[in-house]
Amino acid sequence: MSITALKVVTSATVACSFILAGNAITQSFMGVPALLIDFPTPASPSHAERARLLGRQWPVFWEVGNRFFRPLSTVGILLYGASAWAARQQGKGNWSLVAVAACCNILTAVHSAINMQPINERISALGGGGEQAKDGEKAEQYARRWGRLNLLRVVVPLVAGTLAMTQVLES
Repeated sequence: MSITALKVVTSATVACSFILAGNAITQSFMGVPALLIDFPTPASPSHAERARLLGRQWPVFWEVGNRFFRPLSTVGILLYGASAWAARQQGKGNWSLVAVAACCNILTAVHSAINMQPINERISALGGGGEQAKDGEKAEQYARRWGRLNLLRVVVPLVAGTLAMTQVLES
């Protein structure tokens, strides 16, 4: 792979990292707060219905991540990794920052699976009512926790993209 091709592939992957960060910003600072506007306290008679509504809304919110951003993150892992490997194999300079960017994407994927997925499932279960909604009093707490944990998905892609872009500009 030529140095120009490495730069193009890496630069496109940097764009993907910044798209991922932008999505996480939107989810954490717009999406979750919008879903929680006027959320009643657990003592309120309207709390159970709002918790069920949150549980019904959440799959729409969650699906964007599963259908679009999970594949985009996977592409980032593969392309950052391939760029770093190709540069090293061909002796095209030190592309270690791009390898670190690939590791950043792996970190985000693992974090999403271990920390975010269980919360997604808990919130979505609230929409089912009955036994599935037993955690209804924790609905707002779950959503706010999800928003805080999602901040890693803001920071890490920004770090990955910045490191990789620095590498592209230096080569």
